[in-house]
Amino acid sequence: MVDKAKSWEFDLGSDGHTFENEGLTAVELGEGKLRYRVEGLDWGNLPEGWTYKEATAVAVDSKDRVFVFNRGTCPMIVFDQSGEIVDTWGEGVFSNPHGVTVGPDDEIFCVDNGDSTVRKFTSDGRLLMTIGTPNKPSESMSGIPFARPTHVAVDNRDGNFYVADGYSNARVHKYSPDGKLLFSWGESGTGPGQFNIVHNVIVDRSGWVYVADRENHRVQVFSSDGKYETQWVNMSRAAALCLGDLDGAEVIYVGEYFAGIGSNHTGTNLGPRVTIMDTKGAILARLGHESYGEQPGRFYSPHGIAVDSQENIYVAEVSWSDYGSKMSPPRELRSMQKLVKI
Repeated sequence: MVDKAKSWEFDLGSDGHTFENEGLTAVELGEGKLRYRVEGLDWGNLPEGWTYKEATAVAVDSKDRVFVFNRGTCPMIVFDQSGEIVDTWGEGVFSNPHGVTVGPDDEIFCVDNGDSTVRKFTSDGRLLMTIGTPNKPSESMSGIPFARPTHVAVDNRDGNFYVADGYSNARVHKYSPDGKLLFSWGESGTGPGQFNIVHNVIVDRSGWVYVADRENHRVQVFSSDGKYETQWVNMSRAAALCLGDLDGAEVIYVGEYFAGIGSNHTGTNLGPRVTIMDTKGAILARLGHESYGEQPGRFYSPHGIAVDSQENIYVAEVSWSDYGSKMSPPRELRSMQKLVKI
């Protein structure tokens, strides 16, 4: 919830500047023409007594409805652009929400890494398909779907989709629209085509497949038949990917975790942050240069990312898992941010 009576003051360094707006200190992030205003402290108007606990993933459909997949009161909360709830669903279905993706007809793919399934729903929560047997994961590193999968990407050209099978496997699986496994690729390691937590996946308009290889601190690029093309390195822990459109050109938004260690928690330019790149890997802008924190303009762990038709960015963060649960006493932290394009 946004507390408009509270102001925050801190040094943003070279990242941006603060200004007062109705009692709440607003923050701008970005570079050049790619600048954004942080909207509120925890985006989305939840009912009294509701909680995200942590928002693990976010997606935006063709009507600019924002789907927040979370581990709190209700697993799927659907908002309009202003943060008002328009629908909720999914109670009693999921074990551990992890990834959400909107398909070409506004179908909703939900990845549950607790029970190792991928489920496909209508936008109002009617189940269409389940892939994987709930609570019967494959053997770790067997290469067989699924061993704690993480995310889905849909190829809008033909409806084929890819599943990142990342926490206990090191594979990407390609499926036909009706859920038939076509083929898989990847193995554990640091070399080209190998993965160390394949955490997120997207497909661009030409069919290139981009994989967030989180603990190898890179994004790898593959053809639609799984052939390795290139990699983008010198990144923080690349965890979340999203495609967007800027002035007619396809761009990629990358959510990156903090890449420092406990004794280096004040280090800068190590994440957490959002990086905007073109499809060739050139960096267009970086949002966030400071270390993790609760102040506006900083991040915890960008775990999911989405963009609406107005080029606004939504960032879901696993702040409870990475930080809040380890505090004494444990406490829920901000886990949803909206960055409004200026």
